[in-house]
Amino acid sequence: MRVHIATDHAGMELSAHLVTHLSAKGYEVVDHGPEEYDAQDDYPGFCLRAAEAVAEEFAAGQQSLGIVLGGSGNGEQIAANKVAGIRAALAWNLDTARLAREHNNANVVGLGGRQHSLGEATEIVEAFLSAEWSGEERHSRRIGKIAHYETTGEILD
Repeated sequence: MRVHIATDHAGMELSAHLVTHLSAKGYEVVDHGPEEYDAQDDYPGFCLRAAEAVAEEFAAGQQSLGIVLGGSGNGEQIAANKVAGIRAALAWNLDTARLAREHNNANVVGLGGRQHSLGEATEIVEAFLSAEWSGEERHSRRIGKIAHYETTGEILD
């Protein structure tokens, strides 16, 4: 499976660790940057490129997921969610990571590099990547309503 990853300066240590760790586990990791540490960098471009790659590959029938990192992961997750077809979830423990995939069919996970140890963050990412979409009708129906709003601006009850 291909995994697209992006960060800002606050997540660079975690990003480098995850690129190495996930590559060793057999994932094809595509790093969307940044390449160099810059305490004044702006995360949106990096995260938007990673999210666009996930959305484009999904549209082409390829299975891929994304990881966006920052100090808290909040802004990065918000940026990723601006890409049509992306469902980015902020995960802060194993349950939120798994449920993001199982119930919300999230295709990008946001994580705070300043919120977790490398080991803890790695476990959260692994939980997200290994979880499977349940496909349950109630979850599918809810995601369908979000997708409908995303494309039409109409709210369905």
